Amino acid sequence: MLRGLRAVSDFEYEVQLSNLNRAMNPGIESIFLSPDEKYSFISSSIIKDIARHNGELKMFVDDYVEKKLREKVN
Repeated sequence: MLRGLRAVSDFEYEVQLSNLNRAMNPGIESIFLSPDEKYSFISSSIIKDIARHNGELKMFVDDYVEKKLREKVN
């Protein structure tokens, strides 16, 4: 499972989740990636909030994701 870590505070939660997943299925491995600093503030909640307020998303997501997200929130 590929997981992103935006901040050190995400790490503890993600390790707990990884351990839970492994307990349910020992074949599940977790890989953690950290984003480029310029994207470290972005979360799915923030992106959804921008979409709900008809804000500009092009700098954060590709066209397909933007289209599907706008369909969902509108």
